[in-house]
Amino acid sequence: MFHAGQKAVHTATRRLSAKGGSAVSIEKATDFFLLPLPRIHFGPGRLSGLVSCCSTYGRNLLLVTGMQTLERSGSPATLFDEFSRNGIDCFHLKVDREPSPELIDQAVAMGRVKNFDVVVAVGGGSVMDAGKAVSAMLLQHQPVERFIEGQEGFMLHDGRKVPFIAVPTTSGTGSEVTSNAVISRVGPGGYKRSLRHPAFVPDIAIIDPELMLSAPHGLTAASGMDACTQLLEAYLSPLACPYTDAVACSGLERFSRSFVKACGDGAGDVAVRSDMAYAALMSGIALANAGLGIVHGFASSVGGLFDIPHGTLCATLLAESTRENIRQLRAKGVDHLSLSKFAKAGEILSGAPAESVQDGCDRLVARLDELQVQLGFPRLGVFGVREPELDVIIASTRSRSNAVSLDPASMRRILSARL
Repeated sequence: MFHAGQKAVHTATRRLSAKGGSAVSIEKATDFFLLPLPRIHFGPGRLSGLVSCCSTYGRNLLLVTGMQTLERSGSPATLFDEFSRNGIDCFHLKVDREPSPELIDQAVAMGRVKNFDVVVAVGGGSVMDAGKAVSAMLLQHQPVERFIEGQEGFMLHDGRKVPFIAVPTTSGTGSEVTSNAVISRVGPGGYKRSLRHPAFVPDIAIIDPELMLSAPHGLTAASGMDACTQLLEAYLSPLACPYTDAVACSGLERFSRSFVKACGDGAGDVAVRSDMAYAALMSGIALANAGLGIVHGFASSVGGLFDIPHGTLCATLLAESTRENIRQLRAKGVDHLSLSKFAKAGEILSGAPAESVQDGCDRLVARLDELQVQLGFPRLGVFGVREPELDVIIASTRSRSNAVSLDPASMRRILSARL
């Protein structure tokens, strides 16, 4: 990941192709460096290797799941029996929402008594964030809030942690390969911010698409749009590099091929679920190294004030945010590199070459609008967001990695359009 203050230097060209070929060509050179990746096990049936992975760290395990994660993805008794047969003492912690500071502190207090050798999180993004945060705090002696970015008295974490294994059961956040855990306190004065250190990247990530076959429609749609948002925002980030561009485009191709199927009659197809798991994995790698844009800026500010599922918030804001970003970039000049990249994303998601950069950008916005209508993502007003709250939201929204700098009026247009 680029350190604060480090700038990426870009050079780019754009050309129009002959009829029938892509109209968008992007060439870029930049200096970059990358976060490490976990040891990744990807593919159907990979969950079978979990017990063996845990055994390498010790015999005392904390298993973090959602309230119904194991029941939905298969027989919970099978996993616990396998731990027992292999001499692993398993303590089970269930998480029912995005982790709060209190939840993490309580789990850590219990964990210090249990002296865990390894933490395993099996579940969606909130479960993995909770497991990652507990792993990061078990060797510390301060409340987790002291280490959360942006909090008063914020302290730098030293990176010491208990080994952590991430097993996602949804295709969305990419938390299985990122270095941060999102911690939330919802309500007046609330926040949604990160506990972060390069050492927090999971030691092992097991991505088994079979675990995602039973994910309900709404969760599949919202988590999938979270992955799409992360892929687009990382691809368009000023801190993007050729590596993250390749990763993001690869993920967008799989998303485009299988997202609608995963939300419909392909939900039980392991090949479709594998595509979506891959897209989410690529989104995590891309965002960890290039950052995110205005949608995730709003996810922090709006998400701290209102209890809105993260994927749903991304889904309802992505099309309008993309439209505003393109509008601002066009005002700066038609040859801006980011317009070419938006157009390339439009080609991928629409499944056809664009006739021009403008056409590619229009295709992207149209496709995102289409998905929003097709899947019926609710507006912000459904969750109680009203016009009077917008000033507070805008004042607390930060997005250093957005494709273009957005002023308060631009941010207001995005939010107002989705009330």
